Amino acid sequence: MEEFHRIRRLPPYVFEQVNKVKAIARNGGADIIDLGMGNPDLPAPAHVIEKMKETIGKPRTDRYSSSKGIAGLRRGQAAYYARRFGVKLDPDTQVVATLGSKEGFANVAQAITAPGDVILVPNPSYPIHAFGFLMAGGVMRSVPAEPGPEFFASLERAVIHSIPRPIGVVVCYPSNPTAYVADLDFYKDLVAFAKRHNILILSDLAYAEVYFDNNPPPSVLQVPGAIDVTVEFTSMSKTYSMAGWRMGFAVGNERVISALTRVKSYLDYGAFTPVQVAASAALNGPDDCIQEMRDIYRKRRDVLVDSFTRAGWPVPPPSASMFAWVPIPEQFRELGSLEFSKLLVEKADVAVAPGVGFGEQGEGFVRIALVENEQRIRQAARNIRRFLETAPATMHNVVSLATRR
Repeated sequence: MEEFHRIRRLPPYVFEQVNKVKAIARNGGADIIDLGMGNPDLPAPAHVIEKMKETIGKPRTDRYSSSKGIAGLRRGQAAYYARRFGVKLDPDTQVVATLGSKEGFANVAQAITAPGDVILVPNPSYPIHAFGFLMAGGVMRSVPAEPGPEFFASLERAVIHSIPRPIGVVVCYPSNPTAYVADLDFYKDLVAFAKRHNILILSDLAYAEVYFDNNPPPSVLQVPGAIDVTVEFTSMSKTYSMAGWRMGFAVGNERVISALTRVKSYLDYGAFTPVQVAASAALNGPDDCIQEMRDIYRKRRDVLVDSFTRAGWPVPPPSASMFAWVPIPEQFRELGSLEFSKLLVEKADVAVAPGVGFGEQGEGFVRIALVENEQRIRQAARNIRRFLETAPATMHNVVSLATRR
């Protein structure tokens, strides 16, 4: 039977292939150290959990909630932007709660994309940045992921050569998967470009609080006038280790926020009210839990970089995000990131995310997530060392090793 139209437009989900190999290994008794999915292992803050418990069972909380987010939650997000970025937002017209930033991206694509519309998307990038628009009928045009001169040169070429002209550009800094970070000067240039060419900026700021130096990543909305052309998405998944709670936000341009809110009103009734109340407590509560989270990920990053490098696989240290973007060891390059990732599960009991899953420009890399404790990361490094020491020296034998799986 022929596949449905939208499904035909989606490529195979390469991460699922690694997951299958991982499941087979675990079924065989292997202890897989999973550094693949960016799924935080830290607990949500205690005061947030207590607020959730306190709210469950109260009158009316089991009813349908508010699709755009309860008023207190939207006010909490506006207050966060004022504290953190010095950006003033109207919680009634410039803030909408989403079921995580991933859902926010998918639904804004539905809200703003007409069939054939061109969207400029970094490559490599988190899959929803591209495929949310693809599922909405849009057309992707890739631009570099690194925030440098070539990024803007690529944007200029896209405006000249795309038919129809692009309607929007996606940015994500700190980046998933590459961990690139943009500064305010980059955003100033981006806003000027967007205004000059009448295109929207769609910014994913999910990792705003996961940084390891004294330079907190900025928001594009800090640029004067940016709100005229910008919508920004944030998430509580990483900042508060609330990934399973599915709570995020879109903020910015009123016209786009209104369109997103209208689409959501047809698709969902919002998150469970106690989840929204607890999320409000997180936004309005103490931020020591954020610093603790940051310190834990920094220590894990340092252990990963040190132990993997000493094991024979150098890891460039990320300055932000909960990921390292790591070139495949030289003798495995021709194998490709997907086959190398599968081989790593089978021969070293370590799971990583193949770079090609984030776009063809991700080939030659893997993404390693800081989602295991320091002891487990060191164990992964020991496994990697044994794997590399026993791996064949020639590519011919490496391919033979892979095909014997």
